[in-house]
Amino acid sequence: MAFDESGKIWFNGELVDWKEANIHALSHVVHYGSSVFEGIRCYNTKKGPAVFRLKEHVQRLYNSAKIYRMEIPYSQEDFCQAILDTIKINQLDACYIRPAIFRGYAELGVYPLNCPVESIIAVWAWGKYLGEEALENGVDVGVSTWRRMAPNTMPNMAKAGSNYMNSQLAKMEAVSNNYDEAIMLDYQGMVSEGSGENIFIVKDGVLHTPPRASSLLDGITRNSVITLARDMDLEVKEEEIPREMLYVADELFLTGTAAEISPIRSVDRITVGNGKRGEITKKLQDDFFAILEGNAEDKYGWLTFV
Repeated sequence: MAFDESGKIWFNGELVDWKEANIHALSHVVHYGSSVFEGIRCYNTKKGPAVFRLKEHVQRLYNSAKIYRMEIPYSQEDFCQAILDTIKINQLDACYIRPAIFRGYAELGVYPLNCPVESIIAVWAWGKYLGEEALENGVDVGVSTWRRMAPNTMPNMAKAGSNYMNSQLAKMEAVSNNYDEAIMLDYQGMVSEGSGENIFIVKDGVLHTPPRASSLLDGITRNSVITLARDMDLEVKEEEIPREMLYVADELFLTGTAAEISPIRSVDRITVGNGKRGEITKKLQDDFFAILEGNAEDKYGWLTFV
């Protein structure tokens, strides 16, 4: 994934040249990881570019900031408009959107509240996170030795930059072991999520996914899949999942803004089902992408057109 540095980045309310969107080396975020962010996608539908669940993503961004006592100096409506404006000025029909809120330059020390809250929005063309073939052929994953943070250590509900140091450890370990992705367990040893995705299990026609209490990020694509599944009359259970259930599942898949809906073909080199994308996974993918491509009615109001 390479950046086109000829575009513009929205930085503290102004659209600036890509290479001018800089921060000071002594910004609080550089030393203490004091940032929250979102990952959002814009799809090139038959009716034109549209952002997937824009309001929900921005609301989660503001909730993450609230947890860390960051006061964002823009309304959610204005921030949504800034995202649309950034897509327009960069003339992109489909793109990945990265808004971030962070503490900038004033003083150093763990106490953050004397440092200014700064905001950026960047957009760029980005293909399939786990590879173009992953949506059909699936990926190979391994259960990580690194666990998700326990409650009262770090808030997993906040999509905070510091949380992703934990994710980096799991992802690097997975790649070094020749896996595409990691599956992480929670503090009790139950299944939590991937390094940057939620996980679903299909067993005997029932869809299972870990609950929010299992130290996971409450994913917006996760919520979308649950909505689609229930409209398909699939039973959905949000419950604690033991590790071994991964090995005996009929189907497994990951969900996330970047990963979308990506099937898993093996866990710890144990084949999942028949080693191919399962029927329920495919049906959920088909319904999901039909809305995103404009081939089906957006009856949930998920798309905001640019």
